[in-house]
Amino acid sequence: MAKYDPLYRLLSRQKLPELELSFAEIERILGAMLPNSAAHPPWWSNVAGPRSINAQCSAWKRAGYEAFLITGKDRVRFRRST
Repeated sequence: MAKYDPLYRLLSRQKLPELELSFAEIERILGAMLPNSAAHPPWWSNVAGPRSINAQCSAWKRAGYEAFLITGKDRVRFRRST
């Protein structure tokens, strides 16, 4: 199981067009801490690449969402892709 699979599973079950989660909620879902770099917008980029550094993006993209860091609040808004 990949580290971000629990996030994928949660998002893939959602019916909502948007879902907002705190870092703490995401960490509970993952059962692991987010890296320090998650506090910066580039980590939440919606461009999945071949490198493992983008494994997190693959999780929400496969579930049909895009992620947007809410700066200064340690929260992320996941919005359905159109």
